Amino acid sequence: MTLTTGMKTLAATALTIVALPLMAHAAGEGPQIERQKWSFAGFFGRFDQNQLQRGFQVYKESCAQCHGLSRIDFRNLVQPGGPVFNEDAVKGLAATYEVQDGPNDDGKMFKRPARLSDKIPPPYANEKEARSIHNGAYPPDLSLIARARGLEYHGSVFAHPFHLLKDMVAGYQEGGADYLYALLTGYVEKPADFKMVDGMNYNRAFPGHQISMPPPLLDGAIKTDGKPTYQDGTPATVEQMARDVVAFLSWAGDPKHDERKRMGLLVMLYLLITAVLLYFAKKRIWKSAH
Repeated sequence: MTLTTGMKTLAATALTIVALPLMAHAAGEGPQIERQKWSFAGFFGRFDQNQLQRGFQVYKESCAQCHGLSRIDFRNLVQPGGPVFNEDAVKGLAATYEVQDGPNDDGKMFKRPARLSDKIPPPYANEKEARSIHNGAYPPDLSLIARARGLEYHGSVFAHPFHLLKDMVAGYQEGGADYLYALLTGYVEKPADFKMVDGMNYNRAFPGHQISMPPPLLDGAIKTDGKPTYQDGTPATVEQMARDVVAFLSWAGDPKHDERKRMGLLVMLYLLITAVLLYFAKKRIWKSAH
C-alpha cells in the first residue's frame, strides 16, 4: 500500500518534530543558568518598591549611558506597582532631558524639557550613531529585554514535556530575569585554553562566552557618604546591584504586572464562586424535577 502525499507530509513532519530536539540535545549543552528567587515570581508575586527604586538608580548610573528605555514614560516611575518615586522628583528628572516637539505655529519642530507624559529619551539619536560609538556593536534597548530572553532547557528530551508542565503549574515566567542576572554576574577570567577575539569580554553565561559589552557593574559603583551602599543602607555589591537592576528591567517589561496578577486572582475567585453557585443550583433544580 502506497502512502498518499498528505500522509507522506504528515510522516515527514512527525519525524522532524522527533528528530530536531534529539539533534539539538546531541549537539551539546549551552551555559547552565541557575534559577533565582524573586519577589515577583509565581502567581502571588509582587515587585518590591524599594528594590525597584534601587534598580532604577543602577540603570541610571551604569546602563543609561548606552542603553535606552524607550517604552517607559516618566509617569510610570510614579504610578503604583512600580518604583513610586516622588512626583516632584520625577518632574525634576524629566526636566533634565530634552525632547523634540511640534510643529509650532511656524510649522517647525523644536526642543523642550521633557514632562511626565514623555517617554525616557534614548542615549543616541539612531542606531547608526550608537554603532559608530561602540565599534559596530549596537546596545539594545532594555525596555523588553527581560521579556525577550529566557533559559535553555538542558535535561532529557523525553522529560521536556513534564518540565514544561511543571513550569506552567508553578507559573514560572522569570527565565529572562534569571538569564540577565547570570549575565551581569558572569564576567570572570577566561580559561587558559580559551581563544578570545580582540575587543571581546569573557562571560560564562553568554552563548559562546564572548560578549562585546564590558562588565557594567563594579563594586563601589554606587556610594552613599563615601561608602559602597545605597541610601537605604543596602550594600552595593555586584550581586546586589545585578539583582536590583534585573528586577527593575523585569518591571519595565511589564509595568502592569502587579495589577494583572491581582485582576487574575479576582477573576479566578469569581469563577470559583460562580461554579459553586451553579453546582448547587443544578442540584436543586434536578432534585425538584424528580
